[in-house]
Amino acid sequence: MTPTTPRLAIIIGLILHIVPIAKSNEIIKDIEFAKIGNHSLKLDLHFPKNKKGAPLVVWIHGGGWYKGSKNDCKVDWLTKHGYSVASISYRLSQVAKFPAQIHDCKGAIRWLRANEKKYGYNCDRIIVAGASAGGYLATLLGTSHEVEALEGNVGGNLHHKSSVSAIIDFYGPTDFILRSRTQPHRANKVGSVVYNLLGGGADKKVKLAKLASPVTHVTKDDPPILIFHGDKDQTVLIDQSEAIRNAYSKNDLSVEMNILKGKKHGGVAFYSGKNKEKVLQFLKGIIEL
Repeated sequence: MTPTTPRLAIIIGLILHIVPIAKSNEIIKDIEFAKIGNHSLKLDLHFPKNKKGAPLVVWIHGGGWYKGSKNDCKVDWLTKHGYSVASISYRLSQVAKFPAQIHDCKGAIRWLRANEKKYGYNCDRIIVAGASAGGYLATLLGTSHEVEALEGNVGGNLHHKSSVSAIIDFYGPTDFILRSRTQPHRANKVGSVVYNLLGGGADKKVKLAKLASPVTHVTKDDPPILIFHGDKDQTVLIDQSEAIRNAYSKNDLSVEMNILKGKKHGGVAFYSGKNKEKVLQFLKGIIEL
């Protein structure tokens, strides 16, 4: 060891003591927002550095309604841009059939409103976002305000609304009746994701499939929607995003659909580069309304 090494260590120590190291954004994990029997529903809260009054984005994970986790939050980067993010869980299809999933999501929104002052985020304009199965739930949540059969009472807080101010849908299905025709192996076949969600094929459980489809509930007071879908997606065909876009257009509602050329189901491209900027611009427009 040279004589200068101890001095260097002392100098570095002084610098580290004097110059503050930037703290990572605060995360509070595994907050229970409801309990159904022995099943605990939890959410994670991600905060920006200046969290007081930060606008709230709610993330709903994908996974075909039978897998996935709130830990897979694809928009936690929004905290770097001043947003609080709540990543929520819901009962999977092997635990409970539809409409349990949307009841859970609406229960989470009500809980978030009830706890606004406690955690410091701003619920004036809640934006809900999700990917695939989560994009579906985000879109259904946004379009089904005051549809009694889809409201439920999960978690209580029934004096609070479950409505949201905007939707961001990454390649989620929106029309199970259409899907039963264009993707019967995913909507009608025994053991398929839609079959397991509904407790039967969409071609047989037509009434339930319609109730479960966001396109069914589009009305002229629905919130703006931002959509992303790859034109090579074979998991959820692009006709699902076209269906909700068309329903919105017919009702003169605000809709923006972004088609990613050559992209399949998911991937980094959906959440980076120009698409990341489109999300930020969309959010800015909603918050400044």
